[in-house]
Amino acid sequence: MTQLSINTTQNVTINFSSASIGERIAAYFLDSLIKIAYGIVVFYIFFYTLSLNLIINKLDNWSRIAIYMIFALPIIFYSLVQESMLEGQTFGKKLVKIKVVKIDGYQASFGDYLIRWLFRIIDISMSSGIIGLITMVVNQKTQRLGDISAGTAVITLKNKINISHTILEDIGEEYIPKYTLVIKLSDNDARIIKETYQAALKTSDYEIINKLTSKIEAVTGIKNDLDSKKEFIQTILKDYNYYTQNM
Repeated sequence: MTQLSINTTQNVTINFSSASIGERIAAYFLDSLIKIAYGIVVFYIFFYTLSLNLIINKLDNWSRIAIYMIFALPIIFYSLVQESMLEGQTFGKKLVKIKVVKIDGYQASFGDYLIRWLFRIIDISMSSGIIGLITMVVNQKTQRLGDISAGTAVITLKNKINISHTILEDIGEEYIPKYTLVIKLSDNDARIIKETYQAALKTSDYEIINKLTSKIEAVTGIKNDLDSKKEFIQTILKDYNYYTQNM
């Protein structure tokens, strides 16, 4: 499994494990099964049970194509819509526990997902997946052309990268949160903050702690009004846990 180092704009280096080619193929086939299931259900309900095909056959060619396209839209835009709504994951990626991230440390945007989706035509559709497979094999970060163009990579969330194992903080029932704006953070953001903070503590790297504090302030709009930056970061993590556990 390839290690993926991400350099953030605050010069903080975070290490991830790239999703393997096998994991990405497994997610693709799971998503394909969901699309096939959708197609079967649509055919059975509309074309078999409701006999929609009898009505369609009476229409002109352009009208028939338009109707078929409407039914095909969920399949065509499947990955684009799901990755945008599920923060870099489709149902297949969720099951395999992999996700799309930006290699600059930020959460991928709709524009990034759109670029990845457009390049699926070259990576997968036009070449039956051969171009995408070859690109992932020769690329150190296991990126296909869509990832390279969008500046993204697919990482695994298994083992030490598992989010649920890394963002939890020990907070008591009487804990009172201080910063409500922490809800601007995602689980991925909280994990990155915690891992970077813990690594900086081990090496007594206070420059990284300073940069991490500045990054948190820039992303959330929260200003550090505590006695120390270490206390500020610890409070951010505890507040995030409080709000996400009680929402």
